[in-house]
Amino acid sequence: SNGASLVMTAFAGTGAIFLGMAALSSVIKRDLTSMGKWLFIGVVMLMVAGIANIFLQSSALMITLSVLAIGIFSAFILHDLKRVQDGLETNYITATLGVYLSIYNVFQSLLALLGIFGSREE
Repeated sequence: SNGASLVMTAFAGTGAIFLGMAALSSVIKRDLTSMGKWLFIGVVMLMVAGIANIFLQSSALMITLSVLAIGIFSAFILHDLKRVQDGLETNYITATLGVYLSIYNVFQSLLALLGIFGSREE
Protein backbone atom coordinates (compact mmCIF):
# COMPACT_ATOMS: atom_id res chain seq x y z
CA SER A 1 0.00 0.00 0.00
CA ASN A 2 2.93 2.37 0.57
CA GLY A 3 4.97 1.28 -2.45
CA ALA A 4 5.26 4.70 -4.07
CA SER A 5 6.58 6.30 -0.91
CA LEU A 6 9.11 3.46 -0.45
CA VAL A 7 10.39 3.92 -4.00
CA MET A 8 10.66 7.69 -3.58
CA THR A 9 12.45 7.29 -0.24
CA ALA A 10 14.92 4.85 -1.81
CA PHE A 11 15.37 7.26 -4.73
CA ALA A 12 16.06 10.18 -2.38
CA GLY A 13 18.47 8.07 -0.33
CA THR A 14 20.32 6.98 -3.46
CA GLY A 15 20.54 10.58 -4.62
CA ALA A 16 21.89 11.68 -1.25
CA ILE A 17 24.50 8.92 -1.28
CA PHE A 18 25.55 9.83 -4.82
CA LEU A 19 25.83 13.54 -4.00
CA GLY A 20 27.80 12.74 -0.87
CA MET A 21 30.22 10.48 -2.72
CA ALA A 22 30.59 13.01 -5.56
CA ALA A 23 31.38 15.78 -3.08
CA LEU A 24 33.80 13.53 -1.24
CA SER A 25 35.55 12.52 -4.45
CA SER A 26 36.15 16.15 -5.37
CA VAL A 27 37.46 17.04 -1.89
CA ILE A 28 39.65 14.03 -1.11
CA LYS A 29 43.26 14.25 -2.27
CA ARG A 30 44.32 10.64 -1.66
CA ASP A 31 44.80 8.17 -4.52
CA LEU A 32 42.02 5.57 -4.30
CA THR A 33 43.10 3.20 -7.09
CA SER A 34 44.21 0.47 -4.67
CA MET A 35 40.73 0.47 -3.15
CA GLY A 36 39.29 -1.14 -6.30
CA LYS A 37 40.65 -4.64 -5.74
CA TRP A 38 39.35 -4.70 -2.14
CA LEU A 39 35.94 -3.57 -3.33
CA PHE A 40 35.92 -6.31 -5.96
CA ILE A 41 36.74 -8.89 -3.27
CA GLY A 42 33.87 -7.47 -1.22
CA VAL A 43 31.47 -7.88 -4.15
CA VAL A 44 32.57 -11.48 -4.65
CA MET A 45 31.99 -12.16 -0.95
CA LEU A 46 28.55 -10.53 -1.23
CA MET A 47 27.69 -12.81 -4.13
CA VAL A 48 28.84 -15.92 -2.25
CA ALA A 49 26.86 -14.91 0.84
CA GLY A 50 23.83 -14.10 -1.33
CA ILE A 51 23.94 -17.53 -2.94
CA ALA A 52 24.28 -19.10 0.52
CA ASN A 53 21.27 -17.08 1.66
CA ILE A 54 19.16 -18.63 -1.09
CA PHE A 55 19.48 -21.91 0.76
CA LEU A 56 19.57 -20.54 4.32
CA GLN A 57 16.56 -18.19 3.93
CA SER A 58 17.81 -15.95 6.76
CA SER A 59 16.21 -12.52 6.98
CA ALA A 60 19.00 -11.29 9.28
CA LEU A 61 21.58 -12.27 6.66
CA MET A 62 19.55 -10.49 3.97
CA ILE A 63 19.48 -7.30 6.03
CA THR A 64 23.22 -7.59 6.64
CA LEU A 65 23.91 -8.17 2.96
CA SER A 66 21.80 -5.15 1.99
CA VAL A 67 23.64 -2.89 4.41
CA LEU A 68 27.02 -4.21 3.23
CA ALA A 69 25.97 -3.78 -0.41
CA ILE A 70 25.06 -0.15 0.24
CA GLY A 71 28.48 0.45 1.80
CA ILE A 72 30.46 -1.40 -0.86
CA PHE A 73 28.68 0.15 -3.84
CA SER A 74 28.84 3.62 -2.27
CA ALA A 75 32.58 3.13 -2.07
CA PHE A 76 32.53 1.97 -5.71
CA ILE A 77 30.81 5.25 -6.66
CA LEU A 78 33.55 7.15 -4.85
CA HIS A 79 36.26 5.04 -6.50
CA ASP A 80 34.85 5.41 -10.02
CA LEU A 81 34.24 9.14 -9.74
CA LYS A 82 37.72 9.70 -8.32
CA ARG A 83 39.28 7.75 -11.19
CA VAL A 84 37.43 9.93 -13.71
CA GLN A 85 38.41 13.15 -11.94
CA ASP A 86 42.07 12.13 -11.71
CA GLY A 87 42.17 11.25 -15.41
CA LEU A 88 42.88 7.57 -14.80
CA GLU A 89 39.71 6.47 -16.60
CA THR A 90 39.76 7.48 -20.25
CA ASN A 91 36.94 5.29 -21.52
CA TYR A 92 33.91 7.25 -20.41
CA ILE A 93 31.43 4.61 -21.52
CA THR A 94 32.78 2.06 -19.05
CA ALA A 95 33.10 4.77 -16.40
CA THR A 96 29.46 5.75 -16.88
CA LEU A 97 28.38 2.11 -16.85
CA GLY A 98 30.31 1.48 -13.63
CA VAL A 99 28.76 4.47 -11.87
CA TYR A 100 25.30 3.53 -13.18
CA LEU A 101 25.58 -0.04 -11.91
CA SER A 102 26.78 1.16 -8.52
CA ILE A 103 23.86 3.58 -8.27
CA TYR A 104 21.45 0.84 -9.32
CA ASN A 105 22.79 -1.55 -6.68
CA VAL A 106 22.59 1.11 -3.95
CA PHE A 107 18.98 1.85 -4.98
CA GLN A 108 18.06 -1.83 -5.03
CA SER A 109 19.61 -2.47 -1.62
CA LEU A 110 17.92 0.59 -0.11
CA LEU A 111 14.62 -0.54 -1.58
CA ALA A 112 15.07 -4.00 -0.08
CA LEU A 113 15.85 -2.54 3.34
CA LEU A 114 12.93 -0.15 3.20
CA GLY A 115 10.67 -2.98 2.06
CA ILE A 116 11.68 -5.09 5.04
CA PHE A 117 11.44 -2.35 7.64
CA GLY A 118 8.63 -0.39 6.02
CA SER A 119 6.13 -3.21 5.68
CA ARG A 120 2.95 -2.80 7.65
CA GLU A 121 1.70 -6.18 8.74
CA GLU A 122 -1.52 -5.89 10.72
